[in-house]
Amino acid sequence: MTAPVGTRSSADLIRAEEPVLAHNYHPLPVVVARAEGTWVEDVEGRRYLDMLAGYSALNFGHRHPALIEAAHRQLDRLTLTSRAFHNDRLAEFAERLAELTGLDIVLPMNTGAEAVESGIKVARKWAYDVKGVPADRATIVVAAENFHGRTTTIVSFSTDETARAGFGPFTPGFRIVPYNDLAALEAAVDETTAAVLLEPVQGEAGVVIPDEGYLTGVRELTRRKGCLFVADEIQSGLGRTGRTLAVEHEGVVPDVLLLGKALGGGIVPVSAVVARRDVLGVLRPGEHGSTFGGNPLAAAVGTAVVELLETGEFQRRAAELGTVLRDGLTGLVGRGVVGFRARGLWAGVDIDPAIGTGREISKLLMHEGILVKDTHGSTIRLAPPLTITAEELASALGVLEKVLRR
Repeated sequence: MTAPVGTRSSADLIRAEEPVLAHNYHPLPVVVARAEGTWVEDVEGRRYLDMLAGYSALNFGHRHPALIEAAHRQLDRLTLTSRAFHNDRLAEFAERLAELTGLDIVLPMNTGAEAVESGIKVARKWAYDVKGVPADRATIVVAAENFHGRTTTIVSFSTDETARAGFGPFTPGFRIVPYNDLAALEAAVDETTAAVLLEPVQGEAGVVIPDEGYLTGVRELTRRKGCLFVADEIQSGLGRTGRTLAVEHEGVVPDVLLLGKALGGGIVPVSAVVARRDVLGVLRPGEHGSTFGGNPLAAAVGTAVVELLETGEFQRRAAELGTVLRDGLTGLVGRGVVGFRARGLWAGVDIDPAIGTGREISKLLMHEGILVKDTHGSTIRLAPPLTITAEELASALGVLEKVLRR
């Protein structure tokens, strides 16, 4: 008989997972039991500053009061109808999300991967119905080192062998070109191309930021070639980079926008495809669906998230505190950091491999009360909640300096 959760130590709980959980993640050895704002607490009561924010799912911090209130209020009324019926929360969510993003209509889903899968289906349907691509010939051009999810179709166009190995056969219809290379992109687009699907900032790759003008060039190329520009802003969107959307740094409006993570406020999974009317309008009843997509609880929380973003406060905070982050990291270059890339409150930090791997540095930071996560060898990612204070951010950077010096 197992002991009640409240009486089990972190080590006990980690050991208990081993025989009953699939090994699809390699988490740091910390067991979070409570959280508030930018701080989390483990089962022993140790506190940690969260510098990862659920890969941007917690842009507004843990348990933001406005989001918790919206969820509680909706939990007392209605949580699910399925899309077999209408619900009284969905219209406002779609209206406000469309207005926030400058696009027309919304397809609500749950997870980021579902949004990407839906975007792929919509792009292909548009190619056949509107562009006139012959049946089953549509292609989608993507970038190397991408991360769009882990379903079988999505890993079909991944260049990460860890994500692909053992999961074939793979879905055809994708062309992979180097990221940040307009000439390669132009060469790959032809009359069968339904869409170009890109992350405006490649998150999993280590917060890779394209050259200025790249996104503008993608927008111009796709217009000229008669295909769609699909921007995956599941990690980069909703305030993270100092703008509502990362594409706004170049004044670009894509044809299709993919959102997720922060759209659910860290409370429920909420994602969406937001697009021009003539693009999403190709879907007809029965051609696509989701039992939980657009459920009343998700719509209520998603609407509250949009309300927070409508104030512009979080975008401003990310931009202003992003300067603190960049300045702090600049001071560490040559002192354990070999380079970094940052936009808003988001950075990929390349640690000198002679000091340690990204995971080793992450574990050292964990022992000092700072939670980050590694990616690609010696790179760590910093993506704190947008509610972090300048003092907390400076403290975290000070701890990083201490760990690197040690």
